[in-house]
Amino acid sequence: MASLWRVRTFVGPYRRRLLLGIIAFGVARIFEAMVPVLTAVAINRIAEGNFQVGWPVIGIFVAVVARYLVVTLARFSVRRVGLTVAFDLRQRLYQCLQLQGSEFFAQYSIGDMMTRAVADIALIQRLISMGTILLIILIYASVVGFGFMLYYSPSLTLLLLPPMPFVFLYAQYSARKMGVASADVQQRLSDLGAHTQENLSGIRTIQAMVQEDNEIQRFAKTNQAYADAFYEQGQINSAMTAWMPTLAAICSLTILGYGGSLVLDGSLPVGDFVAFFMFVNMVVQPFRVAGFIVNLFQRAGVASSRLFEVFDRQPEIADQPTSDAPQQIRGAIRVDNLSYRYPDSEQLALDAVSFEVNPGDTVAIMGRVGAGKTTLLKQIVRLIDPAAERIFIDNTAVAKYPLSQLRAQVALVPQDPFLFAEPLKDNLTYDDPARALDAIWQAATSADLKDTIEDFPDQLNTLIGERGVTLSGGQKQRATLARGLIRNAPVLILDDCFSAVDTETEEHILSELKRLRQHQSTLLVSHRVSTARHADQIIVLDQGRIIERGSHAELLAQGDYYAELERVQREGAEEEDLQHIRQRSS
Repeated sequence: MASLWRVRTFVGPYRRRLLLGIIAFGVARIFEAMVPVLTAVAINRIAEGNFQVGWPVIGIFVAVVARYLVVTLARFSVRRVGLTVAFDLRQRLYQCLQLQGSEFFAQYSIGDMMTRAVADIALIQRLISMGTILLIILIYASVVGFGFMLYYSPSLTLLLLPPMPFVFLYAQYSARKMGVASADVQQRLSDLGAHTQENLSGIRTIQAMVQEDNEIQRFAKTNQAYADAFYEQGQINSAMTAWMPTLAAICSLTILGYGGSLVLDGSLPVGDFVAFFMFVNMVVQPFRVAGFIVNLFQRAGVASSRLFEVFDRQPEIADQPTSDAPQQIRGAIRVDNLSYRYPDSEQLALDAVSFEVNPGDTVAIMGRVGAGKTTLLKQIVRLIDPAAERIFIDNTAVAKYPLSQLRAQVALVPQDPFLFAEPLKDNLTYDDPARALDAIWQAATSADLKDTIEDFPDQLNTLIGERGVTLSGGQKQRATLARGLIRNAPVLILDDCFSAVDTETEEHILSELKRLRQHQSTLLVSHRVSTARHADQIIVLDQGRIIERGSHAELLAQGDYYAELERVQREGAEEEDLQHIRQRSS
């Protein structure tokens, strides 16, 4: 519940509206109390033989109408606060997620975050919009109702006090059980969301491997776990909901018995007894939903703790720029004795890596899978934070640049060609939708994507499916490459962006890169010698260490890993060409 108390900081900006709703509910209870009071007056007059009850009847009508208008205003005010608080929480959560790094998303699944953004925030909104209303009504009804009950008959009121400690103890006991059950429900819901998201993202693999039935069975287990947790929570809530009406019935029978005797012996007027009984209903009615209120508070408490778990998580990459960082990057890169170890790993991903890139140079980075190539590139743009004073751009440590400037002027085209479910034009101009049409076509031409776009019926307005599902692997790679080229950044980093394109397309793209980026720095990762041979400098990594460096000719002359890789790939290409010739001749 401490986490739920912290939600007040989000309610604070709307406290006037919330206070207006609280005051309005108090006024509504006064109008509601006028109905029993005026009813008592009318009944007592009739009992005395006085049938002039016009003004009490008119008063009851006015009180009912006034209560309706005030309650409508109060509910609107409180529910508006719930809606705006939910909006702010969702914005804050999304903002926090945008600042998190790879370690965070390795710990928390996308499905879990979606559950927190939708279901957890909805529980807090429901508490404010509905639970607050019910709690306010319960408090006001108790104060106003008990006040008038004491006024009409103190002795009858005292009969209702003995059960109250038992009600409190039972509510406290049930609240603890509800808290544990609610936490389990939300966790199971997160598991369900994560399972669904992961399954649908990999639906092509599932279908290709004919695993639909197995996945349906796996989902059934996750779904059953959520259903069981929800059922257990429902049992607790049902027990609380059933107990409160039982208590109300006992109170009503007690009042009927003792109150009826007071009316018969003349110590309590019949009108006052009717009014007292109506005030008892005013007090008891909110207690009928006390179990529901406890349920709302406990579930919202669990939801708020899950949200603040994300809010309190410090971003992995601290944005702390200094004033001495240059406003414009030229493209000189220096990596000085860089080492890096991933959390929970005993082996260094990078071990004492050092090299320099001059403005206008093209540097190719090669090595086996897991050699540390992508880790190195991510540290240049601080997707992974390097050790202090180890990577410099224009003789300034990368940590001294604002992240927005660093990542705007050092364009990274990642290994995974991710595209949004938007028109192709919006994907290519993602960083600046106002780019000129000529610039878009120029980038598409350089990435050898122009002919592909022209083949589409809607060309640049072609809608791309989720994650680019409507495009082939090579088309997605060329689209993300065009998205990087259009930025014309001083430094361009290409992380294995040619693996899904053929050699002819690759040659076209590389020639375009050489033409367009004569005075700008380019770093590219590749497993192909045909790609690396165009670079001014080639760096070969193995187990995080640089084992070779030099030009294409220099590395061939050394006769080590690079030369052997060149021989294998050349012979493989020759064999493939020979097979094509045989197929044509046959």
